[in-house]
Amino acid sequence: MSSNSFKWKHFVGEIILLNVRWYLKYPLSYRNLKKMMIERGIQVDHSTIMRWVHQYSPEIEKKIRRHLRPTNDSWRVDETYIKGKWKYLYRAVDSNGDTIDFMLSAKRDQKAAKRFFKKALSSNHNQIPRVITVDKNPAYPPAIDKLKNDKILPKNVGIRQIKYLNNIIEQDHRSIKRIVNPMLGFQSFQSANKTLKGIEAMNMIKKGQVDTFN
Repeated sequence: MSSNSFKWKHFVGEIILLNVRWYLKYPLSYRNLKKMMIERGIQVDHSTIMRWVHQYSPEIEKKIRRHLRPTNDSWRVDETYIKGKWKYLYRAVDSNGDTIDFMLSAKRDQKAAKRFFKKALSSNHNQIPRVITVDKNPAYPPAIDKLKNDKILPKNVGIRQIKYLNNIIEQDHRSIKRIVNPMLGFQSFQSANKTLKGIEAMNMIKKGQVDTFN
């Protein structure tokens, strides 16, 4: 991240990014981080740290996307509930457990499923799936059929609704929930979306999906 990203900030970039990374990587509150900074002789308000997280999380996620290694063509798709009225986080991993994509949605329906698939297909590190494994959510098959009819997905893409094959993504959800659950809640859909982008980015870095990250 360039030095211009921290222009006019009261704190140096290293301190800002340290707080942002810790919040996105570990189950800590903003007040926890405030106390940790005080122990290091740094006075920073918890609301300032919150603003840093909201500002820099999307930048981190955007930066690492350019360096993600390719995923394979076996997709595992599922959505997990996020506490509060912001509702559902759609997520997909490949058969190796690498993150394909994610999307926060207020609704869990066919339109949301279709929108998520289109987002995943537009990401440069993903390829057209050979097969898509989903849970029993009835919205997935018609959403995939619509994408085939719209010629966004090839007709020969397979779809499987086999629960045990999706264990890999259910386990991956836990990495995200471990960070999200201790949080006191998000103030808005926008703040939830920004924060989750950073949490997902840290998860992808942890899984070794980033080839180069300078």
